[in-house]
Amino acid sequence: MQTGLYVALSSQVALEKRLGTLADNVANAGTVGYRATSVNFRDMVNGDGPDSVSFAAPGTPSIAIHAGGLRETKNPFDFAVQGDAWFALETPAGTVVTRDGRFTMRETGELVSIDGHPVLDAGGAPLLLDPLAGPPEASADGTLRQNGQLVGAIGLYAFAPSQDYARFGNSGFVANDPQPVIDQPDAGVAQGFVEEANVNPVLEMMNLIEVQRTFEHVSALMSDSDTALKDAIKLLGA
Repeated sequence: MQTGLYVALSSQVALEKRLGTLADNVANAGTVGYRATSVNFRDMVNGDGPDSVSFAAPGTPSIAIHAGGLRETKNPFDFAVQGDAWFALETPAGTVVTRDGRFTMRETGELVSIDGHPVLDAGGAPLLLDPLAGPPEASADGTLRQNGQLVGAIGLYAFAPSQDYARFGNSGFVANDPQPVIDQPDAGVAQGFVEEANVNPVLEMMNLIEVQRTFEHVSALMSDSDTALKDAIKLLGA
């Protein structure tokens, strides 16, 4: 009976982690460039043969890599990545990659993110535009022109979140030495668009309800097991 309680407890720990990721996904369903979090579970087997017991491992979080849909804004300082690539920002935490392309230009001409972090070019240097030349025009490969003159190019970088990934804000990830994407025809930039979160709110809500119900069922099972154990002890004691 005690083994059953331990198995149920391990299940609750795993469900709690899954519940947290689902709640986070639902909360960020409207966040530009957000990549959803999922949890990969596996069994932990204790013992061999017919006496073995399977426990639920806490689970390993992972990032959903599929892209979100594009939403047109017609803002010349909004950009969306097309293909498997990321924008890069210079932040106090180091280089951060993101799919949130809501940029703006400072009075000094520096192109920055919505939080004020400099946007990097393919060489890892902050992009500097002409503050008197107005909004830039972007080509599909990310090159920027003002009044027909080439002024720079938005850097696109390769990035694959590892198991020990670290988020930066809601849409960014701290990246150690990300490599620029060069001469990759399926990677580019769409000006006047932003990428929405790759979250299906309806599906996430359904999963959230299902996990909550499962958690409640496991709690009821633990309560029944505990009651049965107490009754057995009373019977044996008598």
